[in-house]
Amino acid sequence: MAMQLAIVNRSHLVVPDANISALGFPGPWREPTFTAAAKVRVGVTCCFFLMASCSNVAVLCSISGKRCKSHLRILILSLSIADLLATLLVMPLDAMWNIMIQWYADELSCKILNFGKLFAMYSAALVLVVISLDRHWAILYPLSFTSAGQRNRIMLWTAWIGSLLLASPQLFLFRLRTVPGANFTQCATHGSFAQHWQETAYNMFTFCTLFVTPLGVMIVCYTRILWEIGKQMKHKNELARSKNDLISKARLKTLKMTLVIVVSFMVCWTPYYLLGIWYWFQPEMIYLTPEYVHHSLFLFGLLHTCTDPLVYGLYTPSFKEDLRTWLRRLGGLLTRKAKNSKPLADSEMNIKDFTSMDGPTTTATTVQSVF
Repeated sequence: MAMQLAIVNRSHLVVPDANISALGFPGPWREPTFTAAAKVRVGVTCCFFLMASCSNVAVLCSISGKRCKSHLRILILSLSIADLLATLLVMPLDAMWNIMIQWYADELSCKILNFGKLFAMYSAALVLVVISLDRHWAILYPLSFTSAGQRNRIMLWTAWIGSLLLASPQLFLFRLRTVPGANFTQCATHGSFAQHWQETAYNMFTFCTLFVTPLGVMIVCYTRILWEIGKQMKHKNELARSKNDLISKARLKTLKMTLVIVVSFMVCWTPYYLLGIWYWFQPEMIYLTPEYVHHSLFLFGLLHTCTDPLVYGLYTPSFKEDLRTWLRRLGGLLTRKAKNSKPLADSEMNIKDFTSMDGPTTTATTVQSVF
């Protein structure tokens, strides 16, 4: 797979290594194949797709059914929607592109799908920034709680609209390119930039807005939060006299949950983006590093969409109760179906026995005698 953080703007690690030289990368072009490493990647991606889609839909259903007016509810709801978008847009397209090797759809699909992928990634990162800022204000400025709902709505609108705008260049950069002298067409950004430095500048801009800036905001927010908690714990006896300075257990629990979600984002995506930076400065590394390394780091990044709902479930008792309720209902439904099908089987057996002992009878008579 072609390193695409350089990466994100070309096709998010979905263009096979073998294709890159024909689309403007160094090295001789050779016919791409569906390698063993790519097959493993597709299999793991399908497993992640099932896990992420089911778990995020469960979180959405659980949150939507609550009447609680907590301002954090809309934040977790937005994060689940963003993760679900990434699941539905990034994973299936990545798997299909790996299987088919080249691009068989039209150019409009090429543009829209790559725009959708980057939009989903931006939205997930920027919603995490909003959650971090909310926790920052909740801990450091507890008196601003009354305006938190309106503030969060404004920040969420900014995050979603910003994601649309930041991903919109994909609609103009991606196009279909055919390898000269070969029956091979790929969806790529090759030829969209007049100079190489323009492509590098766009890659750096995408890298900074998609990863570096969100990561920096998260680190600053949670560093200040932990610093404040440390001060309050140090002067616990003095602060206990003032209700405004106390950090409730519920707020601490929410803080732990959001902190774990942010840390999982950092841990899952950092190796992948570091590999992308290496590729920018040494494009030949794509041939020097084993193929499974590129696949593994990308899959590790996708794992983040699966961990968010799991973290939410661990820190939210109501979600666990909802999950148990759904499982009980499912079990009851399966039990009822099993009971309904069992008499039918017995009836059929009795009909056969009755017929074999007393000779042939009409169906109507047999059914009447059995029931």
